[in-house]
Amino acid sequence: METEEIKMKYPSGFEFAVHMTKEELEHHIRLMAALKMFELGKISSGKAAQLAGMSRVEFLETCGRYRVSVFNYPPEELEQEIRKDLETSRKLSGK
Repeated sequence: METEEIKMKYPSGFEFAVHMTKEELEHHIRLMAALKMFELGKISSGKAAQLAGMSRVEFLETCGRYRVSVFNYPPEELEQEIRKDLETSRKLSGK
């Protein structure tokens, strides 16, 4: 995977204020960006996982820890998904 780099300025000593090393701070900022962009529907869970530097499964588990819903459908799409699931369930149960 090809990567790009973003430079970011922050106050000197900020990593100490948040009790992290520079590496931990970088990872945390990437994770927070990935979580928020996923929550806002800007990127998929797969792209968010790539940004956070983890597998998709790990990212989805992390969403739970940070109370980010993995179901970020618009209301109309959510209704369609529920109807499809109900139809599939009825077909499988023979009703």
